[in-house]
Amino acid sequence: MGENGSIWLPDASSTLAPEVDALWWFVFWASTILFAGVVAAIIYYATKYRRRDPSYVPDPAYESKYVEMAWIVGPTILVLIVFTWGANVFIKLNTPPPDSYNIDVRGQQWSWSYTYPNGVQSTTDLVVPVGRPVKLTLSSSDVLHSFFVPEFRIKMDAIPNRYTSVWFEATKADTFRVYCTEYCGTAHSGMSSNVVAVSESEFQQWLQDQNQDLPPVELGQQSFTQCAACHAVDGSQLIGPALNAVYGYERAVENADPLVADENYIRESIVNPNAKIVSGYNPVMPSFSHLNEKTINGLVAYVRSLSDRAPSGDSSAGSSASQSPAAE
Repeated sequence: MGENGSIWLPDASSTLAPEVDALWWFVFWASTILFAGVVAAIIYYATKYRRRDPSYVPDPAYESKYVEMAWIVGPTILVLIVFTWGANVFIKLNTPPPDSYNIDVRGQQWSWSYTYPNGVQSTTDLVVPVGRPVKLTLSSSDVLHSFFVPEFRIKMDAIPNRYTSVWFEATKADTFRVYCTEYCGTAHSGMSSNVVAVSESEFQQWLQDQNQDLPPVELGQQSFTQCAACHAVDGSQLIGPALNAVYGYERAVENADPLVADENYIRESIVNPNAKIVSGYNPVMPSFSHLNEKTINGLVAYVRSLSDRAPSGDSSAGSSASQSPAAE
C-alpha cells in the first residue's frame, strides 16, 4: 500500500500496466456486483417465500422466458466483453514494438544474468532506459524459471533449451523487484533481482562504464568460421542454406509445417539440425550441442543479426551481406 500501490496491486510503472489493471478492475467489480446481486436475491426470496404454516401449499411457479433470456444474454455479453478486451491486451503484451531494445536474460539456480547487444553482462541488476521499449529474450541453463516484475505486469517462463520473450516500457525512473515465480529448487525464494530504470543519458553512460566483453554477435561471427564451409551469409548456395535472410522469414521445411524462423528455430538448427530440414537440402548437418551455452547464444545472435528483420538492438556483423529473402 502507499508508495507500493493499492491494497491489491503495486504501482503501475509500464505503458501497458494501466490496461492490464483496467481489465482486472472491470472483472473484479462485475464479479462483485453479480455476487452481491445473487446473495441479495437469495436472502429476499428466502425471506419472502418462506413457509409460515406447515399446511401451506404454495401455488405452482412457472418459468419466465424474459428472466431466462436475461440470464443467457447478460452473461454472454459480459463474457464477450472480457474476451475481446483480454485478447486485445494479450496481443499487445506479446507483440513488442519493432524498435525494441533487445536484452538476453538467462536464468540459472538461483540467479539471473543479463547480456546487452554490445556485450555488456550483468549478474546483479537489469538496467533499462525509461520511455524506451525493451524486449527480453529469456532462456534457462538448468530448470524451469519464471521472470516476474509486478509493477510492469509482465511474467514469462525461462525454459531450458529454448527461448521465450516478453517486453515492457518503463514509465518512470525507479528500482523494481524481479521474482522467480516457478519453483526451481531449495533456494527458489531467494532468486530475485532488480530492474533499474534510468534516463536514456544515464543508461548510455552506464553501458560505457561497464567492462566490455565480446558482444554476442561478434562472438557468433568468430564461432561461425566452422560453419562457413556449408553456409553462406551473402545468399550463395552451398551445401546448406544461406543464412542472411533466415530470422523473421517463413521457412519451408520437409518434416514439419512452414514456420517463421525465430531464436528457437535457429537454436534448434544448431543443437538438433535434423529436427526440421529446409526443403531442397539433405539432412547432413551434424549436431553442435557440444558447444557451450555462450557460444550457442552467440551463433543465434549472429544469424539473427544477418537478417533485415532483426531487432534494432542487434549490431549486425554481416550488414554488408545481401538481405534478399530469395536467399532462402
